[in-house]
Amino acid sequence: MTTSGAPAGWLDDFSADSNGDVGALLLHGFTGSPASMRPWAHFLQERGVAVRVPRIPGHGTKWQDLNKVKWQRWPERAERDLEELLSKYKKVFIFGLSMGGANTLHLAAKHSARLRGIVLVNPMIHIPDPTIKFIDIIKYITPKRPSVGDDIKKPGVTEWGYDALPMKGVAQLHRFLKTTRSNLPAVQTPTLLFHSTEDHVLPVSNTEIVMNEIGSKDKVRIELANSYHVATLDFDAETIFENSHRFIMEKTK
Repeated sequence: MTTSGAPAGWLDDFSADSNGDVGALLLHGFTGSPASMRPWAHFLQERGVAVRVPRIPGHGTKWQDLNKVKWQRWPERAERDLEELLSKYKKVFIFGLSMGGANTLHLAAKHSARLRGIVLVNPMIHIPDPTIKFIDIIKYITPKRPSVGDDIKKPGVTEWGYDALPMKGVAQLHRFLKTTRSNLPAVQTPTLLFHSTEDHVLPVSNTEIVMNEIGSKDKVRIELANSYHVATLDFDAETIFENSHRFIMEKTK
């Protein structure tokens, strides 16, 4: 996996407006890039939904950059696009993959009353590895570990992310997830969650925590049987895209 050779513009911010009243913010995962969300964004754009796909700070460049970013910059960057969508469109949604799911939940806890719904794909909310408690020591000993990216069942597909796992970035991720989890009861927004039954990056406990701890009573979980972690680029992508659009239609009647 590498960011080298990505299609022109796919590692950068992407936006498209519409003449309708619906907007969607799409948030990529840790060590990933906006490329993992572009097909989904184009699908929605073609159906009249305004879209924003921001490049989250520390991503889409080189892995060392992710070791230089504080976690607060991730939701701050996403919130800029969210506020723009809210200023232009009456009905706004947030969609997130993996850490983008945590970013989605972080924003939804703050803006639930202003959102029509959220869609999560294999959302990350905790790191169960017991060594995570030592991450503030590990990060000075080991600047990186092997990448956990490109967990995609479909042959020949990449998410154009980093080929390394930056340890200082992981330390910030751990803080971000702890903060976000503590606010899950404040997420009152209708929620659609997709979970890959075979995910080599995150254990199912992440999905279970989200489903059990968010405050929303309107929540649905759909299992994906033919995709790994980066399901937005995998065999079940159309299932995600079509069901998420149906979700939008249901919540904007």
